[in-house]
Amino acid sequence: MSEPDKSPRPSMRASAPEAVTRMKEHHNRKKNMFFGHFDRISLSSKLVACTIAVLLIGVSVISFSIRALVSNYMLSKTDNQLKSQSQMVFENIVTLAKNDNAGPNSYFLQIQYTDGTLDNEGNPLVVTPLMPQLQDGIVSVPVLPTDGDTSDITFGQPFTTQAVVKQVVQVQNNSSDSNNTTKPQTDPNTQDDAGNDAGNSGSKNAPNSSNSVTTILSNPSSNANHAAVSTARSPWRILPMTFTENGKERAVVYIGLSLSDQIDIVSTLSRYCVVVGIAVVLLGGSLATLIIQHTMTPLKRMEKTAAKIAAGDLSQRIPSAPENTEVGSLAASLNTMLTRIELSFHEQEETTDKMKRFVSDASHELRTPLAAIHGYAELYKMQRDMPGALDRADESIEHIERSSQRMTVLVEDLLSLARLDEGRGIDVTGTVKLSSLVTDAVDDLHALDPDRAIGRMLIGLEPARDLNHPASLSLTEGDWPTITLPGDASRLRQVVTNIVGNIHRYTPIDSSAEIALGVMPAAIDPKQLSGLPATDTSMRRFVEAAEVGASMSTGYRYAVLRFVDHGPGVPDESRPKIFERFYTADPSRAREKGGTGLGMAIAQSVVKAHHGFICATATDGGGLTFTVVLPIEQMPAAQSAQTAGKTKEAKQKSSWFGGERKS
Repeated sequence: MSEPDKSPRPSMRASAPEAVTRMKEHHNRKKNMFFGHFDRISLSSKLVACTIAVLLIGVSVISFSIRALVSNYMLSKTDNQLKSQSQMVFENIVTLAKNDNAGPNSYFLQIQYTDGTLDNEGNPLVVTPLMPQLQDGIVSVPVLPTDGDTSDITFGQPFTTQAVVKQVVQVQNNSSDSNNTTKPQTDPNTQDDAGNDAGNSGSKNAPNSSNSVTTILSNPSSNANHAAVSTARSPWRILPMTFTENGKERAVVYIGLSLSDQIDIVSTLSRYCVVVGIAVVLLGGSLATLIIQHTMTPLKRMEKTAAKIAAGDLSQRIPSAPENTEVGSLAASLNTMLTRIELSFHEQEETTDKMKRFVSDASHELRTPLAAIHGYAELYKMQRDMPGALDRADESIEHIERSSQRMTVLVEDLLSLARLDEGRGIDVTGTVKLSSLVTDAVDDLHALDPDRAIGRMLIGLEPARDLNHPASLSLTEGDWPTITLPGDASRLRQVVTNIVGNIHRYTPIDSSAEIALGVMPAAIDPKQLSGLPATDTSMRRFVEAAEVGASMSTGYRYAVLRFVDHGPGVPDESRPKIFERFYTADPSRAREKGGTGLGMAIAQSVVKAHHGFICATATDGGGLTFTVVLPIEQMPAAQSAQTAGKTKEAKQKSSWFGGERKS
C-alpha cells in the first residue's frame, strides 16, 4: 500500500484573513466616501440642515406627546362614562333584556346569560338590547368573547376590541311567501363573530308587516354609505360586568362605546399638529437660514482677508466685531496674531538687512587695512632696488603695522560681538565696584585730555511739578556713593571705556564733560527694562518708573550712570543708530581717530547682558548724553518687626541675580 500524501495542502481557512481584510477595506472605503461627501458640504448648509432636523425632531416629539396625552385623556373619559352608565344598566337590565333594538343610539349593550337560560335553539341566551345603527342601516358590532369564555378579560376593567361592520336591510316578500311572515329570510352569513344569530336578533325588531322582513347582512352592500362604513370600523371600548341577582351570577353584561369620535378628534389633532409642525419647520428653517447666513458673513470676510494675507499683504486685518461674541473674539485674536506676525516679519527683514549691511560693512572695514597693507607691500617691492629704499621701507612698514593693528582691533571687536550674541564671553555672577570703575574712567579721560574740565556729579530724581514740567534726572554737586552690583567687571569697564573714548575722539579737547553716578529705585522689572529700545521714549519711561518707585518704595534698586559732553552732538534722527554696528556719524574722522563703529554696539550688548539699559540723548545746549542703567537688587517688601532686624550687608547680598550668583 502506498503511503498517503502528507504534503501540506492549501486550506480554505487560509483565505479567511484576506476576506476579512478586504471587507474592512471596503467598509473603510465606503466610510471615507461618506465623510468625503459630507465634508464637501458647506458649514452653513450643515447648520441649516441640523437646525431643520432639530425642529423636525422637536415638533414630532411634541406632536406625538400631545396625541398620546389627548388619546389617554379621552380614553379615560370614555371609561368613566362607561362606569357611570353601568349602574343604570343594572337597575333596568330586566327591561332592557326584553327589548332588542338596533337603532340610533350611542351605547352597545349585550347580555350573555350564564345561569342556564337558553334560546329557541337550545344555546345560551344572548340578548343585544342596544346596537348603534348608522346611515343606510350600517351597524358596528364589537368582537366579544363567546360561549361564556371570559379568561382573557377582567371584570370591571374596560378593554378595547375591534368591530365587525354589518348592515340592516328590509327585504320585500313575494306573494307566494306571504304566509311565512313568522320566519323572515336571512342571509346565510348573518351569524356574528360572537356566535349570535344576527338574523334572528334582527327579526325581533322587524315590523309586523306581510310585505317586508328585516335582516342583517354580514357584509355591507356595495352601495352602502362609505363614510358610515369607515366610522363603523372604529374599535370599541367595552366594560365587562357580571349581573348578580339574589346572590347568584346570572349573566355577563358588556357595555360599550365606539371610539369613532375619539379617533376623529385625535386624527383632526394629528392633522393640525402636522400642519403646525410643517409651518414651524418652514418658518424656523427660513429664520435659521437668515441668521446663519448673517452669522457667516464675518467668516466670509475673514476668508477674503486671509486670501489677501496669503497673497503677501500682511497689513490686512480682520474686520472687527463685538468682542463678547465668538466671531469678535476670534477676529481680535487673529488681528493680534497678524500684528505680531507682521512685526516679526518686519523684524526679520530688518535683521536680514542689518546682517547684510553688517557683512558689507565688515568686508569694507577689513578691506581698507588689507588694501593698505597690500599697497605698501607692493610699493616696497617696487622701490627696494632704488636709492634710499631703506628709509622708504621703514615708512611702508610703519603704515603696514598701523593697518594691521586697526585690523586686529576690528577682528577682536567682531569676535566680542559674536560671543555676546551667543551669550558667551560674559560672566554676570561676579561682583563689580561700579564707583571705582567710573573713577578710573574719569582718570583715564583726564590723562588723555588734561585741559578738559571734568565734573563729578551726583545724579538724582527731580519730581514732576506739573504737566509741563515732568519728572527728570538732575545733576548736583556731591560725592559719589559706593555702589556694588553683580556683573562682569571687565565687560562693564569696556562699556565705560568705549563711552569715554568717544568723548575723547569726537568732542573738542577744550569742551567740558560731566560724569554723574547715583542710585534710585524704579518700578520696572530688569528684563522688561533691557527689552526697551535705545530711544528718548524709553528714557522717559524709566524716569516715570523711577518716580513711581521713589513714591511707593517698590521695585528694584538701579545704578544710574551718565556721561555728558558738550561737543557737536548727533542729529535726532541719527541718535538711535549710534548703537548699530559699524555706524559712524563721520566715517573719515572715525578712521582718523581709530574708531571701528563697533564700540557702542558692544556697549549695548554688554549692558543688555546685565539686564540693563543704555540710551543716547541730546544734551541741553548741545552735545550728547549717554545714560547707563544697571540693576543692583530687588527692594525688599514690607517686613514685620521680627524680620526688620536684618543687617544692611544681608540686604545687599539679596540681588535679583541671586539665583545665578556663585557660592
